[in-house]
Amino acid sequence: MVVMMMMMMVVVMMVMMMVMVMMMMVVVTMMMMMMMVVVTMMMMVMMMMMMMVMMMVVVVVMMMVVVMVVVMMMMMMMVMMMVVVTMMVMMMMMVMVVMMMVVVMVVMVVI
Repeated sequence: MVVMMMMMMVVVMMVMMMVMVMMMMVVVTMMMMMMMVVVTMMMMVMMMMMMMVMMMVVVVVMMMVVVMVVVMMMMMMMVMMMVVVTMMVMMMMMVMVVMMMVVVMVVMVVI
């Protein structure tokens, strides 16, 4: 009877140990899964951050390009204005020369 009781106790202890080991395995697998999920989440967040940084860089580059284009346009406008001003000055000079010639002609004719 006592031997039977001892055997039962040992079997129960073995079963408890098996259940404990199974629980531990499940917990460890759950922890591993959680770690994997957390790592994947971290990777996703890192990827998102990288994407955000890339987007920021792209936006900054776009802004730089726009500023460069605007500056180029301004330079072109300045050059065009310079050309127009030079043309106007040339025209004014021509008109002045023509007026002088006309005045000289009139003076010559009057004399």
